[in-house]
Amino acid sequence: MYKALSDVFDQVIRECNEHNAQFQSLIRKMVEQNLDIETTRNDEHYGAAVHHLSLLRNKRCLMAYMYNRAEVIQSFRWKIGPVLPHEIQEKLQFSEKEYFKNHSAVIKSYMSEMDIDLTVDMVPPKDPYIQVRVLEDIGEVSLGDHSISLTKNSLHFLRRTDTEQFISQVTSSVLVLPGHEELEKPHAF
Repeated sequence: MYKALSDVFDQVIRECNEHNAQFQSLIRKMVEQNLDIETTRNDEHYGAAVHHLSLLRNKRCLMAYMYNRAEVIQSFRWKIGPVLPHEIQEKLQFSEKEYFKNHSAVIKSYMSEMDIDLTVDMVPPKDPYIQVRVLEDIGEVSLGDHSISLTKNSLHFLRRTDTEQFISQVTSSVLVLPGHEELEKPHAF
């Protein structure tokens, strides 16, 4: 957080302390006068109510800001990845950096436990299958729960999740055919 924002937080907390002191003073005054706090409707009662409501308003404002800030920090994990750039890190408090680190650790733990990478394909593909043409003999390949023979010039309709690992490993043996607009360019493997 910027220093100015930290100063605003400090100012709101000081204001809350002042409201709390006034609230306590008014309640004490009512008790000293042997007035029933629940049923008495006098100046002290209404003053205490105003200070109490001011405390609640300030609390709601600070909580809303912190909630929004936490959402932004969580979104960094999905948009930027597990490591924040220096220019973002320098704008975070230590506790916010720890929050980001812990949030990333929870996501990583969940993904490893479920054996799924949630950061891949943030936009769901239009079709879970892709059509590939084999440009060179690859031979027998194990894809998920089955194996397939990838021979030269053969055409296959395969699950995207089964073929993604090959797209990044092999460069010129297979071509993903057009018609899959979500792919930026034809991939070869």
